[in-house]
Amino acid sequence: MKKFVFMTIMLTVIGCSSMSMTPVAQSGGMPKDGELDFPKDYTTFPTFLKGIQKPNAVRDLYINSTGAEAHHGKPFANESILVMEIYKAKKGDGEAFEKDSDGHLIKDGLAKVYVMQKGAGWGKHAPEGLQNGDWIYSAFTPNGDRLEVEYAKCRSCHLPLGDAKDYVQRYDEYFEKRVHMH
Repeated sequence: MKKFVFMTIMLTVIGCSSMSMTPVAQSGGMPKDGELDFPKDYTTFPTFLKGIQKPNAVRDLYINSTGAEAHHGKPFANESILVMEIYKAKKGDGEAFEKDSDGHLIKDGLAKVYVMQKGAGWGKHAPEGLQNGDWIYSAFTPNGDRLEVEYAKCRSCHLPLGDAKDYVQRYDEYFEKRVHMH
């Protein structure tokens, strides 16, 4: 325990930028929504899913190596990080969205980066009725500046997935993709 406390203090003092560590937050050592660090190296993470089509956007998702070790039917480990890039969809002349030869929207600039990260006990500060296990959320501009968003919306979108899917959107799709890759 002494070694852990010493390491936490040292990492906080030197401002560790490792993506597996999160600085001690004001909430008794556990970060809250909006307090995660921007994972600058997230594009080096394994791909979770890419090219997810939304009505007016395209999403690419990444998962850190800790999260990538998860197995279907089991929760993601503490220190798992999922990153979602949200791209605007390209518009042609007028208001219609352009599509590729497969009928998919085309990316037209990164708009936002959302991060969800899991840590032991982190979910205890979530609003009543919106607990998503120990996941917390943060939102950023493409260059890593914090965005002010309503985290209750993030939480309410993930809430119906429950413990069975560890509150992770596209949980089954991710594991199905992994099976087909091996």
